[in-house]
Amino acid sequence: MDKIILGAKMTNSIRTYILITCGGLIQGMGMSLFLFPHSIPSGGAGGLAVLLNYWVNIPLSFALWIVNFSLLVAAINWLGNASAIGTMYGITITSLSVHLFNFSLYRPYDSVWIDLLIGSILLGIGVGILLSQGVSNGGMGVLALIISKVKDISPGKPLFLLNGSIFIFTASIIAWPIVIQALLSQWISTRMVDLIFQLKAQVIDTPLLALRRRKK
Repeated sequence: MDKIILGAKMTNSIRTYILITCGGLIQGMGMSLFLFPHSIPSGGAGGLAVLLNYWVNIPLSFALWIVNFSLLVAAINWLGNASAIGTMYGITITSLSVHLFNFSLYRPYDSVWIDLLIGSILLGIGVGILLSQGVSNGGMGVLALIISKVKDISPGKPLFLLNGSIFIFTASIIAWPIVIQALLSQWISTRMVDLIFQLKAQVIDTPLLALRRRKK
């Protein structure tokens, strides 16, 4: 019985990390190919990464890893060990993905708005997969969770304020249209996150709840 339980846990862990890998790759692809070429921050961490790249010419992939890892280390006491390790792994995969896809591609539609749409959809799918596995995608979400616990409030408001502040600061340094583009990207990507969670509930959670009720 112990071997069966251990095998089931191992299978579940392998499945989780495969999904985290997929989520990190998809998120990084959306950022590197479609958002970052137009200096559109994917979130607060993405905005800081764009600024580091702009100021000191640090590669975007490495700058993103530095920002995310620093925020995660600051919040390590508020996360469980499994979630923290999974988040570190997801952040690393995302940064590697940004580096991997950091090359010029010929696209028939060289439009910032088309790139924003495609990039935001991919970003949302990647983040949704990561969050559905119980790990954070890093960035300001970590700080928002800390603030929500300390202040006993929903993390939505501090997350919006943190990301919005960084968007405005990034725009003041690079270009003001980035604020509108970044907020639109956030809206599209968060809708995709909601869609991922709805699909998860329909495909996985609902059948499991029905099965548990039958057993009772």
